[in-house]
Amino acid sequence: MVDNLVSIQLTDAQVARFHEEGYLVVPDLLTADEVEAFVRHQADPEAESLKQGLRTHLSDPFWRRLSHHPNVAGVARRILGGRPRIVQTMYMAKEPAKPDEELGGAGISLHQDSHYLPNEPDTLMACWIAMSDTDPENGGLCVAPGSHKDTLRETTLNTNPEHMSWENDYGMRSPDGREWTEKLYSFDVVGIEEEDLVRLTVPRGSGVFFTSRTVHGSYANRSHTRPRLAFAVHYVKDGTWVFRTDVQDTTPVDLPGA
Repeated sequence: MVDNLVSIQLTDAQVARFHEEGYLVVPDLLTADEVEAFVRHQADPEAESLKQGLRTHLSDPFWRRLSHHPNVAGVARRILGGRPRIVQTMYMAKEPAKPDEELGGAGISLHQDSHYLPNEPDTLMACWIAMSDTDPENGGLCVAPGSHKDTLRETTLNTNPEHMSWENDYGMRSPDGREWTEKLYSFDVVGIEEEDLVRLTVPRGSGVFFTSRTVHGSYANRSHTRPRLAFAVHYVKDGTWVFRTDVQDTTPVDLPGA
């Protein structure tokens, strides 16, 4: 069980840094026991039966605890300035490279989340939690500080072999009931160079919060011994419209005073 009391309180300086740089690393969101319990649960074959796409927080109590955790949702509430609602949750296990190969599990191309999750007004933010020690070698998260200050950037189809490539059609619905379909794919933003990126080292149990327009992604796992495990939850502020129909029914967080 998770203690209902929020133990992490962001300072005004941390909130200001989030808005200035577009991301914030917050240490020790979860205890070692909480991380171990979740990772052990994910390794249990029975956990597969609880999966519900991007909404497993509705069907799996372990996912629900993390997405409503006071040290996760509580920080989101402080940053958003209002009650967060859960849009989607993901668990990303990036396996180490095999002994005779250079690259293990693939990374995610550099992108901005609002390309994939259009919302109005744009209050979308994410929390990415390291469920193993993560660093550049094993495919840890990278961000482009300050990249959120521009509008959504031009994109191109991903061609980097270190990144996963995919393409899907998604249903959209506007507040006035208009419906349509959009094709989304593994976007790679244009105009971000290597020197624009910070490749983060995030210890197990710590997290990274970032805005919907912060350019971020990851690269392949080049370690031959260490997996890279991460849990991510996306929030919007109460009153925000999410256009994608598969995640449009957002869930209010269960926090004291929320």
